Amino acid sequence: MDYDSDTAGPKQAKALPCQEDRFDSGLDSMKDDELASEFEDMSVDAHEHTEEYEPWRSAVTEDGDTPLHLAVIHEATEHALQMIKLSHNHPFLNLQNHQRQTALHLAVITEQPQLVERLLKAGCDPRLADNSGNTPLHIACKKGSLTCFSVLTQNCQRHLTSIVSFPNYSGHNCLHLASINGFISLVENLVQLGADINAQEQCSGRTALHLAVDLQNPTLVRCLLALGANVNCLNYGGFTAYHLTYGRQSDEIRHQLYEQTAQELRELPESESDESDMEDLDLSEDEVSIRFRMAQL
Repeated sequence: MDYDSDTAGPKQAKALPCQEDRFDSGLDSMKDDELASEFEDMSVDAHEHTEEYEPWRSAVTEDGDTPLHLAVIHEATEHALQMIKLSHNHPFLNLQNHQRQTALHLAVITEQPQLVERLLKAGCDPRLADNSGNTPLHIACKKGSLTCFSVLTQNCQRHLTSIVSFPNYSGHNCLHLASINGFISLVENLVQLGADINAQEQCSGRTALHLAVDLQNPTLVRCLLALGANVNCLNYGGFTAYHLTYGRQSDEIRHQLYEQTAQELRELPESESDESDMEDLDLSEDEVSIRFRMAQL
């Protein structure tokens, strides 16, 4: 049983066809009374079983969810806390379902910072990635969850540098995800925590500043410039953030970047072929887009 962060809540979640944005499927498959019965049968009791063997640790659904996954998804907090308490530094805490989500992923998705903290302190590994390459911190940055972000960054400082710079399977690190979704407070916090503000996403080499121009978000552009973003960084197509303003509506962004971009980098790179031959060229998406917008001016 997996979880979709874009839905209104666990009881309303539906399966989504898009794997990138799909966090969970089929939460309606187990009703509340059935869930209560399942937990009662599992007998999570420290006095009945040894620490090494608990029968509920071997239970798993057809979706790969453990009782801990289910307790987190359905916000059965007391059951979840009891299992966490009985599983301190146990491999059970890091078991992944068929979407490769740990209980920690699901606690962030369902916005349960108390469980996030208890899982981390009990030994849940914050470096584990789901089947989209997202760690729990990636998910917090994508969702804009300030509380879960704070708990994660405060409790996994040993691995924080590597997690912050780690790209998911779309090539985006935590700063890119926070920028794409316009969460300026998270952008500021990430940079203060040591995130490379000029890191390039792996698909086309955009920095957070390039992404802010793509999004036409002047507030984010101002924020990134104030934090020290390099306006002269080139993406893989050889374009600065200023180049991406060609044919776009925001004069404010264009003026901000024009003043700070090196003079020799203000003009578009020369194309070796006529624009009429553009379809035959191996041009980057940025170059095709920019030259198309220029042709409309």
